[in-house]
Amino acid sequence: MADTTNDTPTNDTTKNAATPATRVDRPAGTNASADAAQTTNGGSTTIADHVVAKVAGIAAREVRGVHALGGGGARAFGAIRDAVNATDLTQGVKVEVGQTQAAADLTIVVEYPMPIHSVAAEVRSTVAGAITRLTGLEVVEVNIEVNDIHVPGEDDEDDDTEARVA
Repeated sequence: MADTTNDTPTNDTTKNAATPATRVDRPAGTNASADAAQTTNGGSTTIADHVVAKVAGIAAREVRGVHALGGGGARAFGAIRDAVNATDLTQGVKVEVGQTQAAADLTIVVEYPMPIHSVAAEVRSTVAGAITRLTGLEVVEVNIEVNDIHVPGEDDEDDDTEARVA
């Protein structure tokens, strides 16, 4: 009887190279931009990724100590969008949405002298609560990247000048 076992070690990283790791539940064969779908007796509800991102962005902006969302370049474009009343509420927010779960990554600027760890914890809690409350999705993680501190008075002179001109 021949031995049919393969003693050659397998490299799990090459097996999974074609399928990216995901943080949320996705049925086999769905792509990374799939929308959350919930099925009930009366039909199905589909929640698009950008809707969850908008919920997260709005919730994060409500937290005391959050000055802005997004990196430097995103905030510069955001200032232009704000000037023409086209605010992007998903700026600085990335989400991954599965069938029943969601994960979010946020980039924030914290107001000085707020404790960064406290602001981040409050953002995490507020965003997770808002996503769960409004979409019914289980939030598996909310990652916060603090990429700047806003010191009052640094750019307030520009704001005062614009207010006087307008």
